[in-house]
Amino acid sequence: MTNPIADPGHGHSPAAWTAVIVMLVGFVAGTVAFCLEQPLFVWVSVGIIVVGILLGWILAKAGYGVNGPKYAPKGH
Repeated sequence: MTNPIADPGHGHSPAAWTAVIVMLVGFVAGTVAFCLEQPLFVWVSVGIIVVGILLGWILAKAGYGVNGPKYAPKGH
């Protein structure tokens, strides 16, 4: 049995991974748009990051978070 304080889960869930991947795509797109001096696309990228945050929250509420009923942790 693991110590829950020592191993809090670190967000290894479908909700967390989906949110992080979407936000990384938004961040990379925003960085490229900023370097190309395209302010409209920078703001679109900010919107993508916000969508990633909302998507992670929605998936966690739907049960795909660390303690959700639809999440099955994998052994190490």
